Amino acid sequence: MDKIKNKIKELLEKSRISSVSLICTLKGQLKKVKTPVFFKNIPGFLRKFRMPELAQGQWSIAFVCMVLGIMLAAQFRTTQDIKSTIPYQRIEDLSDRLLQTEKERDTLSKQVQELKNSTIIETATREMELIKMSAGAVDLEGPGIIVIIDDSKRVSRPGENLNSYLIHDEDLQKVINDLKSSGAEALSINEQRLISTSETRCAGTTITVNNTRLGPPYEIKAIGKPQDLENGLKMRGGQVELLQVWGIQINIKREDKIRIPAYKGTFKFEFAKPVKEG
Repeated sequence: MDKIKNKIKELLEKSRISSVSLICTLKGQLKKVKTPVFFKNIPGFLRKFRMPELAQGQWSIAFVCMVLGIMLAAQFRTTQDIKSTIPYQRIEDLSDRLLQTEKERDTLSKQVQELKNSTIIETATREMELIKMSAGAVDLEGPGIIVIIDDSKRVSRPGENLNSYLIHDEDLQKVINDLKSSGAEALSINEQRLISTSETRCAGTTITVNNTRLGPPYEIKAIGKPQDLENGLKMRGGQVELLQVWGIQINIKREDKIRIPAYKGTFKFEFAKPVKEG
């Protein structure tokens, strides 16, 4: 805006100097001007009707005023032309701002897309962790209970079945079922992680879990809400109450933090295949 003002001032200064020079020149020439020949050649009978002759100074003033009017009109038009360039400069400024805004928009769009991609990756990672946890492929820890079951120390009476005083695979399986129904999220027997394909069966005086021979005492770890797990085992008519009738030793202890190891075997699916969507 200051540049435009300076330009107008410069033009006005030049116009003033030019006008003064022109006026000085015109004054010198007009001193030689006499009554126009036109009026001298008018017939005598018409001269009484002609306009009074203008004095030499009046002619000079009239001519100078005319020249000044032309100069001022030219100067006004120049000023208007200069002012007309201001909207174009405004448009250029707006265009630059628009380009800058578009660049910022593209940058923000890229950041939004990156955030979406990161969210998708985080979701996929979380789902993969849940799958591994459900499959028993990773170690888990959390609150729960530890159940220690051992054979009975009671002396059998004559005629009694000695197997009633020993822990069998079905006894452990029923205890495991009670824990599952009470909300257990992860289970292990003597550090053997239980998964969907884990077996529990007798092998002489021992029990096999995940093709690993285990002997008493059997330590069962269960992660879940400790109170619910303990109440599930101590319910009336449950497996724990039945085992205690035969003197089977059962100790239940709550823990704020239990660690259950991952499944150490291999995952094998010979016949089961994933279903393809669509």
